[in-house]
Amino acid sequence: MSILQHLSPRALSAPESGIVEVVNYARGRDGLIPLWVGEGDSPTPGFINDAAIASLNAGETFYTWQRGIPTLRQALADYYTRHFRVTLPMEHFYVVGSGMQAIQLGLQALTSAGDEVLYLSPAWPNFAAAAEIASALPVPVELTYASGRWQLDLDRLKAALTPKARVLFVNTPSNPTGWTATREDLAALLGFAREHGLWIMADEIYALYYYGKESRAPSFFDVMEEGDRVLFVNSFSKNWSMTGWRVGWIVAPPEMGQVVENLVQYSTSGVAQFIQQGAAAALDEGDHFLKTNFEKARRSRDLLCEALTATNRVETQKPDGALYTFLRIDGMNDSRAAAIDIVDKTGVGLAPGTAFGPGGAPFMRACFLREPAIIEEAASRLERYIRAL
Repeated sequence: MSILQHLSPRALSAPESGIVEVVNYARGRDGLIPLWVGEGDSPTPGFINDAAIASLNAGETFYTWQRGIPTLRQALADYYTRHFRVTLPMEHFYVVGSGMQAIQLGLQALTSAGDEVLYLSPAWPNFAAAAEIASALPVPVELTYASGRWQLDLDRLKAALTPKARVLFVNTPSNPTGWTATREDLAALLGFAREHGLWIMADEIYALYYYGKESRAPSFFDVMEEGDRVLFVNSFSKNWSMTGWRVGWIVAPPEMGQVVENLVQYSTSGVAQFIQQGAAAALDEGDHFLKTNFEKARRSRDLLCEALTATNRVETQKPDGALYTFLRIDGMNDSRAAAIDIVDKTGVGLAPGTAFGPGGAPFMRACFLREPAIIEEAASRLERYIRAL
């Protein structure tokens, strides 16, 4: 008898990541240009590392505040004042072990077994998988797609609603599509949630990677009122090149404070203090680095999208936000097989659209947060591959 037969069905049903499958297939090859995961090519900047090192050297290696050290929670409050023009006391902020854990704890707080969570698809696959592991049922609601553009379809959202729905998960700007909700979209989604008694879980991790006229993408903070049931999940990973640090945060009503603290206690018992000191430095001193990352993303976005569309075989447009182009190559409908073939023949790693749920199958995702020279090389390899098809 296999030992797996003695494991929990819930654990056994956790799906393999379609992104990681391709990564594992080609990891470590010579000359590889890895555009498959959502991270850039810059290491964490020195001023963040220095803050963490100073904390380690000062002996800050003990248990600490489970909601987050006051220094970091206040830094989060100040960050939202600067960038979102909202004034929130630090009691609204909770430090957790990554954006992924923020989602997990949010689902634990907001859902019970058998509840349904609506989400817009194509989507980062980890949310749906996390919902399943939490014994909730993820319900995808496809965005509409035409001529390289993705749009919200409220009629599809209304059609997906059942009495079991408890949460609406909204990621904007979107991973993988780059779809960015307008203020009107957000008001409509919030109105829908109010009408049907839903929580909104808002993932605005890419809010400052916005290529419009404003300094950030529209946010639920722009349309919500006191008493609205919105829980925000976020991470330090993308803005400050801290993917490996595994630290994130939740923004939630202060009334939830003890609940969040309890969930942290029984999962990680809190984020290491030296990591939190580095995160505080990122917030307090890192706006200049964030701007540098953004400008790199903008230049590389333009280079990659223009090169791909010039082949007349690729359907995509420059995304309004986030770090990805979600592209469809003419005649290639099996994106998993295509991703394997592309990495074998070009050394460019792309994530297959099959990993991103309904609506994603014919597409592939490329993360362009890399030096423009690297993106030019990747684009050149992909161009040669596509023109040879």
